[in-house]
Amino acid sequence: MKKLFLFIGCLIFITACQSATATPQTEPTPQAATQTPPPPATATLTFTPTPTLPPTPVPLFFTEEFNTDLGAWVSFQTGGAESPNVNLENDLLRIDFSSPNTWYYAIHNAHEYTNVFVSAKFSGTPSGSIGVICDYSESNGWYEFNLASDGTYSVLFGQWLAEGIAQYTPIAIDTTEYLKAGNLDHEIGLTCQENILLLHINGKLFRKLDVTRYGLTAGRIGINASSFDETPAIAIFDWVTVNEPSQ
Repeated sequence: MKKLFLFIGCLIFITACQSATATPQTEPTPQAATQTPPPPATATLTFTPTPTLPPTPVPLFFTEEFNTDLGAWVSFQTGGAESPNVNLENDLLRIDFSSPNTWYYAIHNAHEYTNVFVSAKFSGTPSGSIGVICDYSESNGWYEFNLASDGTYSVLFGQWLAEGIAQYTPIAIDTTEYLKAGNLDHEIGLTCQENILLLHINGKLFRKLDVTRYGLTAGRIGINASSFDETPAIAIFDWVTVNEPSQ
């Protein structure tokens, strides 16, 4: 299955994206622009078994520092000829991609949220993308906010159409002064609060999006990483934090 960075050329004409500015501003409702990338012949969607939650309940708001095990995380892969190698090492979550155009998702399965701020500190090789997810639901869809090694960011509305086939609607694809091509070493943050998404890079709020039209009101949080054409590629998460949105 080809995801955003394979079909971005086909979506360049979309005018829904608004230019990023240093001062957050309310976005107008974007023009509908739904694209379903054709999955590659070898693409499959592989779900890992739902994990058994740890004996101690996971608090609603927490910081995951990847120093024990993956506990309540459940992961799956889309695209790619080979599965990425996922390991915990030195209190880090390391994802090694050996095949190009491969996407790895990890969803935290303990809680659903109506209003949440999810952030992550990460680094990676200069080919690929890394992001965070909120309002994830297998039946309703999800929002994902990605930073790419080419210096762009994207916000997508994803939906499962069938097993192994996802549809991605671009909500925003743009550049910002906070990103530089070839650098994947950032702190990313996404607030999902009712029908508003707030985008943060390195602790700075830089964009506000109205997503009323997509209709998501609650769901789980997650993280994702992908390889582009150049491999091997590595994505490393230092931590993931889930908090109440700041007022």
